[in-house]
Amino acid sequence: MNILKLGSKGPEVELLQSLLKKMGFYKGNIDGNFGPSTRQAVIAFQLSVGISADGIVGPNTWNALMPYINGYTLYTIRQGDNFYSIAINFGTTVNSLIVANPNVDYNNLQIGEQIIVPFGNIVPTNISYTTDILDVNVNSFRIVYPFLETGTIGITALNQPIRYIKFGNGKKEVLYVGATHANEWITSPLLMKFLETLSKAYVNNLKVFGIDARELFENVSLYVVPMLNPDGVNLVTGKIAEGSLGYNRAKAITANFPKISFPSGWKANLEGVDINLQFPAGWAQAKEIKYAQGFDKPAPRDFVGYAPLTAREAVSIYNFIMSRNFSLMLTYHTQGEVIYWQFQNYAPANSLDIANKFASTSGYTVADTPFESSFAGLKDWFVYYYRLPGFTIEAGRGTNPLPISQFNDIYNKNLGILVNGMLQ
Repeated sequence: MNILKLGSKGPEVELLQSLLKKMGFYKGNIDGNFGPSTRQAVIAFQLSVGISADGIVGPNTWNALMPYINGYTLYTIRQGDNFYSIAINFGTTVNSLIVANPNVDYNNLQIGEQIIVPFGNIVPTNISYTTDILDVNVNSFRIVYPFLETGTIGITALNQPIRYIKFGNGKKEVLYVGATHANEWITSPLLMKFLETLSKAYVNNLKVFGIDARELFENVSLYVVPMLNPDGVNLVTGKIAEGSLGYNRAKAITANFPKISFPSGWKANLEGVDINLQFPAGWAQAKEIKYAQGFDKPAPRDFVGYAPLTAREAVSIYNFIMSRNFSLMLTYHTQGEVIYWQFQNYAPANSLDIANKFASTSGYTVADTPFESSFAGLKDWFVYYYRLPGFTIEAGRGTNPLPISQFNDIYNKNLGILVNGMLQ
């Protein structure tokens, strides 16, 4: 984490403000601007934990904040402790302690032994979601939910890993993909929060949307790629700093398209290729349409590239899918509250029934893809190549990037889709 002080701006300030607000030190808006009220909240927090109260968020302050960022803390066993008393003191559950500490004999705790104590939530749902936040969340998942499998499917032009997380051990394999388009980054915390909800329910033997989480774990292997376009997301959310090489390169590309706002209108990867127009399913038709619209060179959106499967992100997800045996795929976009379910006039026999189930749980509309957008997408290729159900879910309403204030509404409407996608 960077050093933050008066005048700092960006997603890390949002994270700081969110944490301080949760703890009651900060009363202002989460706006990413480190002003006097944020500084006073930092000082109050520093005083409460006994570190130098200078109003600057350096290594010591970040270290003190890390338990609240990670969703867990380290605890040293004392005389008379047991998992039940520790769970009560920290507002967690015995099952959570058992799962997070697989090598600890909870019937024979040793004084001085250090354990992991999960508490609260891991995934923040009220701030801009960058690769930094994603990385921290994935690391926390590894510790708090060690039954999850994590890994990478590729690397971007800026050397950002494209991460995946797997929940479950079932023979049926399902894939969910988020943030293919940069300014649709809200779909990343949507998928991460779903993983956290599933995992917490699995640990505590609970249901999610009426379905037993342990039953899902045993019958399904859910693979989630929460952020397919990390470089683009970092540009839109402000992690890529103004004046940096990546920022300047993207701004130079946008200069050729003055009607597209920058960076909020950016959908492509940082090389100006729209990842969702990179797949071998009518790619030549997509090229004809988009070139005719003026997107015949690197652009903030709608440039199909000079050939299919040239963008690193597209190649990564293509190879990942080819290496697995997925029976269904959801790819999340924004906005419109629409479910697209077919490629051209083709879809597997049960696709419309599944789409209608999704619609009944979400209130979303089942629709045919508009002609000008119906070629070369990830869902298009999956349906065309595998002849299996694939769906594009357009979450939320408004202008991209959707405000994070919509998150709860989006999550609540999509929970049924996310669970039912694992059941088909």
